[in-house]
Parts: sequence; structure tokens; C-alpha cells
Amino acid sequence: MLDCIIVGSGPAGISAALTLRANGKSFRLFGSSGLSEKISKAELIRNYPGLSNVTGQAFCQALQTQLQASEIAITEEKVSGVYALKGKFSVLTNEGGAYESKTVILACGVENIRPIDGEERFFGRGVSYCATCDGMLYKNKTIAVFCTTKRLEHEIAYLADLAKHVYLIPMYKDLSIARDNITVIRKMPTKLEGGMRITGLRFATPPLDGGSELLDIDGMFMLRESVSPAVLTGGLQTENGHVVVDRLQRTNLPGCFAAGDCTGRPYQYAKAIGEGNVAAHAVSEYLSENQ
Repeated sequence: MLDCIIVGSGPAGISAALTLRANGKSFRLFGSSGLSEKISKAELIRNYPGLSNVTGQAFCQALQTQLQASEIAITEEKVSGVYALKGKFSVLTNEGGAYESKTVILACGVENIRPIDGEERFFGRGVSYCATCDGMLYKNKTIAVFCTTKRLEHEIAYLADLAKHVYLIPMYKDLSIARDNITVIRKMPTKLEGGMRITGLRFATPPLDGGSELLDIDGMFMLRESVSPAVLTGGLQTENGHVVVDRLQRTNLPGCFAAGDCTGRPYQYAKAIGEGNVAAHAVSEYLSENQ
């Protein structure tokens, strides 16, 4: 069993990985080989100590070089669930992977797009964040798919192969998927409706010519780069959309730590890197105390 699993390959996750490596701990880092899209798109980084007017791409390259030098690999699987069990954690991925560790560091950042009204209420009752996990539940049914990145179009294709009809709501411009059973809607949904389960998705204005504001659906898939920590980890204490942590980056779940943007403002690299370092040291202390 691993000592730790880190969820997120942004500055906080990388900082935690480097510190765990220095402390001789076994771990797995989940994320993207491109690290953080938020960093790579930055024109200039001006307020990080020791770096003067470096581009986001150059900063990413420096981080990648450091990871390679430290022999730290990134597991490019999207984490779909973190489950606190007795004395350990089970981490599941969209690709069907299952991993166990003694501790977890959540460094999954925050989404720029706010949750849709009703999203958390219907989680597990029509709302899903994993196409391969729950897609078969909606075979020959009508679903909506909210997607924030082209990188997840393979999951849209998978769902389209199963569903009777897919209402696709892409939050990016270079859409390249087209199927006879996919209807693309370029409007922002406002609310999920239903009773025990989802029955409809409402828009601010009618989504289709001559149509109603309310689409009848059997389920909705939220395909985002990152998932809300509260959704990812059951029982996790959050406040205003951020994970509640103490000075050692400990959450309310023993053995679960959080660092970076997911713990709140300011959303800055220096803060994220510092928290990742603190979280990794706290993991080492936790492991020593619970051998």
C-alpha cells in the first residue's frame, strides 16, 4: 500500500510530491502531463519569488524538468472518487483504476465555472462525473453532458454510443465530435430539476428553436477537468466551496490533507506551493504517529 496519493498536478501537488520524495515516502501523483492549464496559459508570472517575468509555459517546463530529475511520474487518470476507509483510502479513476494509500493530499484546484443549481443535490441521483463508471446506467436513455474541455471528448463519444440521445453543452469552442444522436446547445444551464431523481434541465432562455426552457432528461454528466472536493470525497468539510483545513493542511478526515486553490484564496502559486510542502510534511508526521 502506498504512503500517499496526491490528487492534482498543479503547483500544490508538485510541491507535495517533491517533498514526499525527499522524505522517502511512497506515493502516486494523479494529474496531467501538461501540469496546470491555468499556469501554461499565463502570459507572465511576476509575483513568484526568484522568478522575474517568466512565462507560464516556461514555468511549466521548469516544473516538468524538476519532476523528471526527481523521477516522479504523473499518472494520467482522472480521479472520480476518494473513499475514506478504516485506516486507509481507496481512490478510483474514470479509467477503471483502483488504488489504496494510507493518506491522501487533495490538490485538485477549483473550477472557474460555478456548479449548476441542483448539481450537488442530485449527485448520485442522476448527476455523474464519470462516463465509464455510470454510462451503462443510461443505455438507451436521454442525457445531458456538460463538458469544459476538448480533452474529455472521448468520454462524450462513449456516452453517445450508449445513450438514445445526448444534449451536449460544451464550454469550449473547438468542438470536434459529431453524432446523429448529439444535439449541441451553446447556452448555459441554470438549474437541475426533479424529485428523487433528475427529470429536467432548465436554461435561462429556450435552448432550441420553438422548444421549451426545460429539457426532459434522465441523467446529466459533468465532465470537468477537476471535480469539487466535496463531491470527490464523501464527508469532507467544506465552506463556500473550499476545503476547510488547519495550519497543517489537515481536513476533518484523519489522513486526508488538502493544499492549493481548493483550500481558498488567494489563488496564487506561492501560496499553493507552500501549502503543498506543509501538507507533505504533515503526511510524514501522520504516518510516523500511526505506524
